Amino acid sequence: MQTTSPIPHRRVKPLPWHVRPAALAWRRECALAGLLLALLLGALFGPSVAQPSHYHDFADQRSWGWLPHAMDVISNLPFALWGMVGMWAMLRAMRVRAVSGAAAAMAALFFGGLWVTTAVSAAYHLQPDDAGLVWDRAGMVVAFAGLLGLAVMQTVSTRAGLALAAAVLALGPLSVHVWSLTGNVLPWAVLQFGGMALILACAFMRPTLVRALPVRWGLLIAIYALAKLLELGDHAVFEWTGHIVSGHSLKHVVASFAAWPVVSALLAARKIKAESRAISTSTREQASRSAKARRTTTEMRGQA
Repeated sequence: MQTTSPIPHRRVKPLPWHVRPAALAWRRECALAGLLLALLLGALFGPSVAQPSHYHDFADQRSWGWLPHAMDVISNLPFALWGMVGMWAMLRAMRVRAVSGAAAAMAALFFGGLWVTTAVSAAYHLQPDDAGLVWDRAGMVVAFAGLLGLAVMQTVSTRAGLALAAAVLALGPLSVHVWSLTGNVLPWAVLQFGGMALILACAFMRPTLVRALPVRWGLLIAIYALAKLLELGDHAVFEWTGHIVSGHSLKHVVASFAAWPVVSALLAARKIKAESRAISTSTREQASRSAKARRTTTEMRGQA
């Protein structure tokens, strides 16, 4: 009797240890810890940097009736609008479970921070001074913590993102407090520009999460860079536009669009999840119809 040889099974080699998800996350966590330690040491032991004496001398000093510095105040409204759009997109994504709970928490922190930024920045520009700037910068920390936490969560690990967001929420106001007491703005600068450098690095890293949000971090950095250029060119833009709008007012509008990549990522994740569910439902229905047809055919043959 002829026997059939067993079907050979192809042996699948395991991934090298250094590219396995757990090992990759651990290596990135170690690199992140080293980077944060370097930034912390730079903020603590770097040279003292004074804030420019003309920092509060904004180009557009016009008032609209009872509202002083009207354009710089009103131009903060887009932050609130993007915060509302972001919360709407996040809730839609959560409804179909397109994002994890941790990612949703970081997104909520970011969008909620935009609402806080609207309030504190508008209040500061009513009467620009150091006391108001303390609240302005402290309010920005909330959105910054959510954004950094989300970026690190997608490219390093969930626990690293949560830990970083908590650290920023604690150290951000502390850096502002140090500046208010000593006049040294270096800790705040390290937090702000070091965080943006970290997000830029995340733009070139492969996500470690299976359900990572497709946030275009490079686009977000480009928006931030344009906003900083407008801020630096406050008076020049005011002259170029014939005193219609200043660079600082435009900076608020442009900076608010940093929410755009996050909102579009949430909507894209929801669309992908909804399409996946629709395909799964269609496949199940087709399989059910096929099974029913086979049962009917079998019954007809039995009766025959």
